[in-house]
Amino acid sequence: MYCIIHFGPDTYTNKEWGFGDEDPKIVNPAEFSATQIVGALKAGGFKGIVVVAKHHDGFCMWPTKTTEHNISKSPYKDGKGDIVKEYKEACDKLGIKMGVYCSPWDRNNALYGKPEYVTEVYRKQLAELYGNYGPLFIVWHDGANGGDGYYGGAREVRKIDRSTYYGWTDTWGIARKLQPNAVIFGDVGPDVRWVGNEAGHAGETCWATYTPHAPEEGKEPGNGFTKDSEGTEGHRDGKYWMPAECDVPLRPGWFYHQDQDDKVKSPDSLLNLYYKSVGHGACLDLGLSPDKRGLLNDNDVNSLKEFGKKLKQTFSVNLAKGATLKASNIRGGNAAKFGPAHLLDNDRYSYWATDDKVKTPELVLDLHKKKSFNVIRLRENIKLGQRIDEVAVDAWKDGKWQQIATVTSIGGNRLIRLPENITTNKVRLRITKAPVCIALSDFGLYKEGI
Repeated sequence: MYCIIHFGPDTYTNKEWGFGDEDPKIVNPAEFSATQIVGALKAGGFKGIVVVAKHHDGFCMWPTKTTEHNISKSPYKDGKGDIVKEYKEACDKLGIKMGVYCSPWDRNNALYGKPEYVTEVYRKQLAELYGNYGPLFIVWHDGANGGDGYYGGAREVRKIDRSTYYGWTDTWGIARKLQPNAVIFGDVGPDVRWVGNEAGHAGETCWATYTPHAPEEGKEPGNGFTKDSEGTEGHRDGKYWMPAECDVPLRPGWFYHQDQDDKVKSPDSLLNLYYKSVGHGACLDLGLSPDKRGLLNDNDVNSLKEFGKKLKQTFSVNLAKGATLKASNIRGGNAAKFGPAHLLDNDRYSYWATDDKVKTPELVLDLHKKKSFNVIRLRENIKLGQRIDEVAVDAWKDGKWQQIATVTSIGGNRLIRLPENITTNKVRLRITKAPVCIALSDFGLYKEGI
């Protein structure tokens, strides 16, 4: 889980997309505190931020050399401010990872639509951000593709081919060179794909593998060309490991609007989104929007804090710990290396595996006494791929096994949220469909609100 932070001229004009003709002097957050913002998301259990360093209006939140339309032309800190740097310092201080988004579309720049914009403005902006504010865990791109804008005073409509204009292979190469450990997010990857909606949820079946469509036969896949619906589930036999990111704002809009102060998503709403994103093997990217002061509203802060509490309460105790595990098959009979006891350790990559021909094994957990739970967590060792198609879970009730859940696609994390508490002393996991032998790394039982 991480958060994308939208703050800039739109915060002051009450818009979602600025036209590009906004006066830099309006950007003057008297109380801006990156520490307050980063601290609030940390309290929610989030591990990183994506700073919107430039949105479609072209205003840069750092003192760039590429355009006059930047923070140094605002009154903030007498023209010596650097919002991106302040986020970087807050992340370092609080142990949060940082990423950046610099919009490819620029409604302010006179060169937009010409090749020189890409080579002399956009790519140089990326080089400044990647070179001066790292290390970055993610660099965020989209296929923002032009339209009407200020464009240096031309005030016209400019259209580009969003899959080819930005030269994605070379543009992504800047991140590969300057931030080699950062994953690249885009509509179609290349490392992390868009889930295809801004509602914050992945498909009930969600594969981390994906084969992006090329704009034309023989061309490389590019950003801005994707079939949204396919991003939601991915492709079972996709060519690339390209897991989904589920982006959704905490409020109805991505930027701050005062009339949305009472429309902040509740902690329970965030929890629902968590199960439908992280719980389906994807990432949750929650949009936060500081107000004109440069602070998160109290309603936003409180919702994040309570959501973080709920998460911590639920997943702090694995009720499966201490269980006796009995598997129908262990690879090569080697319990030390491949036995089910690995499901209960804290290593994401130790695992229970079966012989090559055993694709539908069973596992029984004897809890030794009755316990109540309503969340089941399964994880695969994703270093060995996504191997399991379908599973079923049973509970021992009234002297017999009764099925309580079935799910598809496990991957790096699958959370099963049951409609009611289950009380039992024995649980059975059945792998009901898999093309190959399994490599399951985690089995957890949890109860919300412990």
